[in-house]
Amino acid sequence: MKIKSLIISTILMATSCNLTAKDIQLPEPARKGGMPLMEAINNRHSTREFSEATLTEQQLSDMLWAACGYNRPDKRTVATALNRQEMSAYIVTPEAIYKYEPKENKLIFINDGDHRNVFAMQDFAKKAPLNVALVADMAKQDKEVFAGMTVGAMSNNIYLWCASEGLNTVVRASFDQEGMKKALKLNENEQVLLVQTVGK
Repeated sequence: MKIKSLIISTILMATSCNLTAKDIQLPEPARKGGMPLMEAINNRHSTREFSEATLTEQQLSDMLWAACGYNRPDKRTVATALNRQEMSAYIVTPEAIYKYEPKENKLIFINDGDHRNVFAMQDFAKKAPLNVALVADMAKQDKEVFAGMTVGAMSNNIYLWCASEGLNTVVRASFDQEGMKKALKLNENEQVLLVQTVGK
């Protein structure tokens, strides 16, 4: 009986890994509608309370497109100096880590497992269902001030999208930089500039 239970558990674990260890094609982002801009700006705020409710794939698509998607051929929703496009967005869930591929509007599988403990020093962020890591490739953009300009715009777009969606968010700079680089499988030129917690 114990052997049978062990076999079933192994099969379930393998199935679960296969479900998370793959790329995810997101639905087309909704580029129209939402809250009027001035109202979204008025409602923009930080919140440090999050439920365990997850975002839908449509919400992920809309949020990531707002953060750094393409709204014109080879041009992003945020400004990048000299069009270097050095910034990337990663999402960290309780099950896996993915990198957002904006040209294909796809989530690229990076790592499985729950890595939230290295993405936050605060308890609320360790328990929240979604953290977004904003990463700069300094080989593409060697001036930190320009990378800082772009990451600020990305973060603010996420804030405004959350205000429009009625979701909670807070941007954070307290995290384990080396632990995150390992979890995200970054190279020596890449560094995490900010992490933003998003949820309900």
